[in-house]
Amino acid sequence: QVQLVESGGGLVQAGGSLRLSCVASGRFFTINAMGWYRQPPGKQRELVATITRGDSTNYADSVKGRFTISRNNQNTMYLQMNSLKPEDTGVYYCNAESIDSSTYARIRNWGQGTQVTVSS
Repeated sequence: QVQLVESGGGLVQAGGSLRLSCVASGRFFTINAMGWYRQPPGKQRELVATITRGDSTNYADSVKGRFTISRNNQNTMYLQMNSLKPEDTGVYYCNAESIDSSTYARIRNWGQGTQVTVSS
């Protein structure tokens, strides 16, 4: 079982910045890729950014140049969000692929989400 806990969301004015954090805990062999997804109001969940164990990154076109994803160890991930826009508003979810310590199965895990609201 892997628990993902996000923090750092909040209310910010357009042009401002926020830093999201995600910490993975529990029993697992290792954590592979991690990522951030968001769900804008009334819309489906969408990819924001991903990062592999080797620190290769991928970003949605809408956030390139403004957001930076990073990891400081296999269990902790960040999303630095600059130049925020009202359309960045949504619930931001942490995602991580873990390897089960007993079966070595790949498991996709989700956090509970943290709200980000950008006012115009």
